[in-house]
Amino acid sequence: MVASAFTSSAVTGVAKVARVASGCAVVLPLVVAVEAVPMVLGVMGFTATGITSSSIAAKMMSAAAIANGGGVAPGSLVATLQSLGATGLSGLTRFILGSIGSAIAAGIARFY
Repeated sequence: MVASAFTSSAVTGVAKVARVASGCAVVLPLVVAVEAVPMVLGVMGFTATGITSSSIAAKMMSAAAIANGGGVAPGSLVATLQSLGATGLSGLTRFILGSIGSAIAAGIARFY
């Protein structure tokens, strides 16, 4: 009986560790993604000083300007990405994205 109780306890412990690990496997990439946004935008050419010449951002801006008759429309993808590149994600945006990630992780953890 002692051996079976120990085995049952060990299995329960392993199951708990597996649940925590699966939750981390979902949440950690979301955290990294939120923190990587400014870096990725900078690499694309959306910087605090403006759009970098000969970059992906410059090509996107050129295409958007041609499509809109010479200017980039406010609220367009290019304008939004430039705004994010210049200012980064606000604290509220980080909070909202973190909350969504936590809710997703909690929902996935229910299945394990």
